[in-house]
Amino acid sequence: MEKYTLSVLVYNQPGALARVASLFSRRGFNIESLAVGTTNMEGISRMTIRILATVQIVEQMVAQIQKLMSVIVVQVLPQGQEVSRELLLIKVACDQSSREAVARIVDIFRARIIDVSRGSMTIEITGEEDKNSAFIEMLQDYGIIEMARTGMVALERGVASISNVL
Repeated sequence: MEKYTLSVLVYNQPGALARVASLFSRRGFNIESLAVGTTNMEGISRMTIRILATVQIVEQMVAQIQKLMSVIVVQVLPQGQEVSRELLLIKVACDQSSREAVARIVDIFRARIIDVSRGSMTIEITGEEDKNSAFIEMLQDYGIIEMARTGMVALERGVASISNVL
């Protein structure tokens, strides 16, 4: 099993996300990451779906997704030929004595402190999944109060574009 990234363009219609996600759950497949947002094309949204699967499962899912009425096109991004990022907001417990150490970690990872209070710091970091996971690991000792992690968004490298098929 390997990680695959699917890019799906859909019409902005109520239920489009639910219909795509239900295909995975009905077949017992887990979605590792899911992000949905508007595109530069009016009325069209992009779903970026990361799944752990075999080639056969990916081919089956692509065929099933393409049959849905709200779906315009489905693309499996070529492995190693994608640019992907996720956003992480993380609130860390820190006082005067630990604030400088946390700030050094933030600098090393090229993150940003976006809120500071007497007992905590809220930090924003954007990067690949592995980078964000390493950042979380570095902050574990300080005490993570809470965090929110978006799904991964991805585009194919170079001039190739899923919108070229429209």
